[in-house]
Amino acid sequence: MATEAISVRIPARGAGHDLRAIKIVLHREMLRFANDRTRMLSMLVQPVLWLFVMGAGLGSLVRGSIPGVDYRTFMYPGMISMTVIMTAMFSAGSIVWDREFGFLREMLVAPVSRWAIVVGKCLGGALVAVGQGIIILAMAGLVGVPYSPRLLLTLLAEMFLAAFTITAFGVTLAARMKNMQTFFGLMQMAIMPMMFLSGAMFPLAGLPSWLHLLTVVNPMTYAVDPMRQAVFSHLEVPAAAEAMLNPGVRWFDYQVPVGVELGIVAGLGVVLLGVAVAQFRKAE
Repeated sequence: MATEAISVRIPARGAGHDLRAIKIVLHREMLRFANDRTRMLSMLVQPVLWLFVMGAGLGSLVRGSIPGVDYRTFMYPGMISMTVIMTAMFSAGSIVWDREFGFLREMLVAPVSRWAIVVGKCLGGALVAVGQGIIILAMAGLVGVPYSPRLLLTLLAEMFLAAFTITAFGVTLAARMKNMQTFFGLMQMAIMPMMFLSGAMFPLAGLPSWLHLLTVVNPMTYAVDPMRQAVFSHLEVPAAAEAMLNPGVRWFDYQVPVGVELGIVAGLGVVLLGVAVAQFRKAE
């Protein structure tokens, strides 16, 4: 007796499915962040210590050379960047957890494009990082930064751009990794030098030529400097202090405009997003 085969209809992939996948992955990232208060607090410890403890200590050493400016005010944009970057990388690293517990495989076999999963992950990680950065924004008044609506909106936009790029970078690293230890090791090896060489903790003026070269080729410099430019545009500081603490980025004799800096960060984000999508297409 012949057995009639049962046909199984697989839903066709389309733009609607992909948009829904982006929404679901993004929503999952937001829920994970909202329910993990320990992670939320731990991500704040390092930048707060740098800002209020290290900033106060260094400020006492340089107070005479930069009159009229609290050194913590100078460090404030860098600490926003540190918070956003560290949070974005940890959000990207959750892919490794998803692989270990089998959730990633379920996403990869779903009838949606893999680029939608990557975009949802990057958007979710960026929004989570911005949410963490908002907490640092709320401390602006404690370091002499005004609560200007225009300044806050500018910083939010720049935070999102930096967070999206870093999340795409983290997703690229995490896409093929099998355990969290390897990811955290690579994350520290990549992120910490980039943060220290971005001008987040020291001015870019008067650096030795070799150190200036490292800051110029460091992509994170172009994420930190626009935030500092935005903050200092809302401060009244002596011209000498402005020249020392907020010189901007220079390529030889060319002063790099903020728009070009943001374009570099955005372009890098697009490239890293493409690489992350390519990595996911190769993932098992």
